[in-house]
Amino acid sequence: MQKRPLGRTGLHVSRICLGTMTFGEQNTEAEGHAQLDRALDRGVDFIDTAELYPIPPKAETQGATESFIGSWLKARGGRDRLTIATKVVGRSDSRWFRDDGAKPRLDLRNILEAVDKSLARLGTDHIDLYQIHWPDRPTAGFGSVPTRWKTPESDPDEVGIAETLDALGEIVRAGKVRHIGLSNESAWGTMRFVAESERSGGPRVQSIQNAYNLLNRVFEPALVEVALREDVGLLAYSPLAQGYLTGKYAGGVLPEGSRKALFDRLQRYEKRGTAEAVDAYVALARRFDLAPATFANAFVLAQPFVTATIIGATTLEQLDECLAAEDVVWTDEMQAAVDEVHQRVGNPAP
Repeated sequence: MQKRPLGRTGLHVSRICLGTMTFGEQNTEAEGHAQLDRALDRGVDFIDTAELYPIPPKAETQGATESFIGSWLKARGGRDRLTIATKVVGRSDSRWFRDDGAKPRLDLRNILEAVDKSLARLGTDHIDLYQIHWPDRPTAGFGSVPTRWKTPESDPDEVGIAETLDALGEIVRAGKVRHIGLSNESAWGTMRFVAESERSGGPRVQSIQNAYNLLNRVFEPALVEVALREDVGLLAYSPLAQGYLTGKYAGGVLPEGSRKALFDRLQRYEKRGTAEAVDAYVALARRFDLAPATFANAFVLAQPFVTATIIGATTLEQLDECLAAEDVVWTDEMQAAVDEVHQRVGNPAP
């Protein structure tokens, strides 16, 4: 599998990263291990998780995903051949993350507790890439890249970027974390982290994990220049728009066992205009004789600002369709066809 540089770390990671947020909810421990085995057999050496997972988040399952990865690492070994990324939650009203029941924040106390728990669950002495799952500050909306601005309520108690970066610097110096990254962040937030690290000498952000797919290309207008000029490459999550770009929900179909059927949490991809866009992109995939899931991931992989596409699945068959994107030669004709549809339908699901 092709590899790409992870920021300015000197590390090179597989351009397909295995996402694991289903482990512990839709997938059992054995099923999670089977996915990890299959991905590694295909050359994946980059694994992404979070203290939040599995999804949907709840107190009784929180942390199970990291624990499943930890038991797999213990059974299989080979930790030194892998790049493992996890995340600390941003400000939240959920009180089950911290031992004292306080609301999580991105300060030193919270980050120290979070990273120590992640290390214990993963059964490792270091995390290669430690990411802020979402900002501490109030934002215009989850994902921090809205197509229309809505001014959030201010919070005088927000933890500033400098304070958060200082806390991350402590865990880097302690050897618990090698590198840091962002997630669900804006161009402004990303550049503030870069500027603060240059000012203070703190750790530099090496990546940004935001949603990016055929229905949601809002990363492009402002963040691409940051990604390319500052070497803060995109780790693209939701390349299949939580399954919509496979076409399995077309015409209102509700497959048994799907995330929509189980949790009804896919509203981000159910906005006006999304059905038309999905139909158009699925038709394009068929035109180029590719499975829709393969086509959607191949599009993400073809973009020059992408470090990796983060794939996720609940079955090995689904996983194989995503992994097949590695073998697709993305052509100018494919890109032009995608761009023509995008010109017509825009970003219906930011």
